[in-house]
Amino acid sequence: MKTTLGLGALALLFVGGLWLVAAPFVTGYQPRGAAWTDAAVNDVWIGGLLAAGAFLTLAGYAAATLRELARRGRHAVDPTR
Repeated sequence: MKTTLGLGALALLFVGGLWLVAAPFVTGYQPRGAAWTDAAVNDVWIGGLLAAGAFLTLAGYAAATLRELARRGRHAVDPTR
């Protein structure tokens, strides 16, 4: 249960970060071709950091899970280990 809740929170952080990156352009408060506003720069940087951090954490969790599954599979095939 805790793992599912944590993965769900990471997924929400990832999607929220992506939204922050896209928001200035989707909502129109960063006009096309104009100099970047401070709000747009802030949204892109913070959103990018949030999305990257959540993605790296999710990838680390997936790698650890695959490593654990491989370890269990190895022990299931060779019970002497």
